[in-house]
Amino acid sequence: MADLYELGLREIGARLRDGRLTASALAEHAIGRHERFSAALGAYIHWDAEALRAGSRAADALFAAGVDLGPLQGIPVSVKDLFGVRGMPTQAGSPKRLPARFEEEGSVIRAVRRGGGVVTGKTHTVEFAYEGLGVNPHLGSPRNPWDAKTHRCSGGSSSGAGVSLIEGSAFVALGSDSGGSVRMPATVTGTVGLKLGHGRWGIDGIVPFSPTLDSPGPLTRTVDDAAVAFAAIDPICDRAAFAALLDSATVAGVRLGLAETHFWEDCDPGVAEGVRAALGELEGAGASLRPIDFPEAVEGYAEGMRGHIVATEFYALMRAELPDWLETLNPILKERLNTFERPWEIPAVDYYDNLRAVQALQRRADERLRQVDAIVCPTVVMTPPPVAEIVDLASQRGPNLRVHNNTYLVNILGLSALTMPVALDAAGMPVGLQLIARSGGEERLLALGCAFERALGTARQRLGVAPMCAG
Repeated sequence: MADLYELGLREIGARLRDGRLTASALAEHAIGRHERFSAALGAYIHWDAEALRAGSRAADALFAAGVDLGPLQGIPVSVKDLFGVRGMPTQAGSPKRLPARFEEEGSVIRAVRRGGGVVTGKTHTVEFAYEGLGVNPHLGSPRNPWDAKTHRCSGGSSSGAGVSLIEGSAFVALGSDSGGSVRMPATVTGTVGLKLGHGRWGIDGIVPFSPTLDSPGPLTRTVDDAAVAFAAIDPICDRAAFAALLDSATVAGVRLGLAETHFWEDCDPGVAEGVRAALGELEGAGASLRPIDFPEAVEGYAEGMRGHIVATEFYALMRAELPDWLETLNPILKERLNTFERPWEIPAVDYYDNLRAVQALQRRADERLRQVDAIVCPTVVMTPPPVAEIVDLASQRGPNLRVHNNTYLVNILGLSALTMPVALDAAGMPVGLQLIARSGGEERLLALGCAFERALGTARQRLGVAPMCAG
């Protein structure tokens, strides 16, 4: 069943429902892929083949009884190790298991369960989500499948999520995004990542990082798969209306904003070129590219770099909920907190001043985005570095700031965003096109992404197969 690796969720769902495929056979396919590639890639901190088999048998029994819970029924889903999952430990990238309350399932996992999705295991995260490259000194760092010679970063903080998709052990991966932690790993692994507007999906049952910015979201292999997963999990999506929107979406007449300031600066070779080539194809298909002033991007990034929101919320939560884990933070994170952020010294007035400034920028950005259907730019401006180069704070700080350049401000400005793979850079690593839109319009954003994917082709069609997972 090698062809299962090639199929999207809609085709897999059709085969499950007409009897050409069983959920148990799909699970064995996922298990086989994991057994073949896991030693080299290291996507998971906790893999549970028996839970996957049991859940798949239950899905088959429901199909046999004529019960259809939705498009995720029988689909293997990997889960970032910040989410509580019944029967699985939560470590949040730390060296020891968190208390049992962090294993309780929240609204997102409950929605997956209600829809018949089958959890494969817990994918790696950087320690408490506090880094964007995907490096974990405690537990090891997943390997980016696109470089067979060098162990490159797989993006953080959802560092195992995209790898699990490329490995073929999962067809949907759940991550969380506080500054790009869904979109960055999606980009550098050649997958699709959706950053939802803050509050669209609940953050209950997820180890918190910065509640002001935290947002769970899916990674998938195609935009169409992201639309399927979104509709299955989202609590308020009108599925019939969304299906009609997806069917009618077209590139013709779409208004795309090009904000040259900030987004296109300091790109590694092949990144800007790959995105601009894709935009040229979309323009040829009828999209309208227009310059747009977006000063909120620069101001939002600056407000984010003040660090008061993230550092204060992270430290306050850790001190209240996990004080013993503050002592075991990895040396890079501990030095970062002690040297640069020092959240225990941030006055409350500075924290609230940062919040007020961000809220004002969010109102301005929302108004600015009314001019276009989306602002388009590279998602990540850099080639993911080798893990071996990230050994201390001095070597980590610069790349960690760069990888967040085009993603963090989306969280600060309270917007939605989608990244989709469109090219390979000069080093042969995937390049993502980021679509940034107003919060609350996730259905329209996904419809736009699906129209783009139909015009440009899927990741597999544009990029081929990751060298380490071919065959």
